[in-house]
Amino acid sequence: MTDPEQKINIDDKLAALNLDKKRHGHFRIKICVSGAAELDHLNPRVHDIGKELGRQIILQGADLTTGSTTGFPFWAAMGAKDADGLSIGFSPARNEKEHVQSYRLPIDFMDIIIYTGFGYPGRDLFLTRASDAVIIGPGRIGTFHEFTIAFEDSKPIGVLTSDDWETDDIIKTIIEKSNRKDTGSIVFDSDPKALVEKVIEATKKMKVNDTYCDRVF
Repeated sequence: MTDPEQKINIDDKLAALNLDKKRHGHFRIKICVSGAAELDHLNPRVHDIGKELGRQIILQGADLTTGSTTGFPFWAAMGAKDADGLSIGFSPARNEKEHVQSYRLPIDFMDIIIYTGFGYPGRDLFLTRASDAVIIGPGRIGTFHEFTIAFEDSKPIGVLTSDDWETDDIIKTIIEKSNRKDTGSIVFDSDPKALVEKVIEATKKMKVNDTYCDRVF
């Protein structure tokens, strides 16, 4: 247990170094957008929905994480950059060359790409674990994989509903059949803005409070 006087000393030192107002960048919420890498089977309006979702994440003060891929997450990344936000990608590849040439994935609309080198299944684990919350759009098996990891980790999850896809209905069935008494913080909405608001509200309840490390000085 740290002596209360220690906290005062640390706060004074941080203030003296002009770091007291810069130390809490980790309070920014990182929201993962998961969705299908191919959208040809969906109504073209799905592009605008993905883009608006990415915009809303930034406009509401969060950062975007994706699987650094095509399709729905790509449009979310486009929307995030359109709102001048931070877009972080988690690649299945070992490096940029493999990402582009072997996996044939984009590097556009990404501020940072983390090359996991663990393929798609391993990438999904890194992506969801590094994010504070996950929003599920229209998707296929990879999207359900990311959902189940987040679900198992009790992450706040937002599910985008629409008559244009069945992903939300399938997720409701998974939740119903999961035999879980506590299904965690899972919210549904068809409006990207409202969904992001709900996810951020749920996520704030799970963030670490204003703490300090007594080993810094």
